[in-house]
Amino acid sequence: MSTSAKREQLPAPASADKTRLVEANVNPQTGFASDYLNHFSEAVMLLELMMEMPECREDFLAWQPRKYEEHFAASNFKHRDVAIAAYGEADPELRRRLDTLADSMNAILLATREVMRREYSERTTAEIADMAVRWVKPLVARAGAVINGTEAESGTPLQTTIDALMAR
Repeated sequence: MSTSAKREQLPAPASADKTRLVEANVNPQTGFASDYLNHFSEAVMLLELMMEMPECREDFLAWQPRKYEEHFAASNFKHRDVAIAAYGEADPELRRRLDTLADSMNAILLATREVMRREYSERTTAEIADMAVRWVKPLVARAGAVINGTEAESGTPLQTTIDALMAR
């Protein structure tokens, strides 16, 4: 089944009509808002900055993981209630895929944060930051595909990436 055919089969969340979802920047096909990815993009940006500006380390160490609903509940996002309600009514399989990707990104970033708490040379710190960025960025893109309803079904486990980071 093609991805576009799969998207057409997904029912829109019942909590809001399509217009309200679009106004809230929630994809009416999936029930997810891409604003959630900003949380992970912020961590990636801090890691990228840390490669050139080691003083950004403290900002990265202050970063905290958040699940989808936690992100919106703590945000100033104007339509956060719509985003939270639509997420709760989204297709459970899509929600599971998004949550799995988010859990994987959180695990990588938390493990990176724990490693970064140690005192390393600027070069080693930059290498660790670069490795984490290379692992997280593709996951952000995959999460974006789930949010936008463009991700093809994938059986590739994300645990391999997490295990590789934890082994360091």
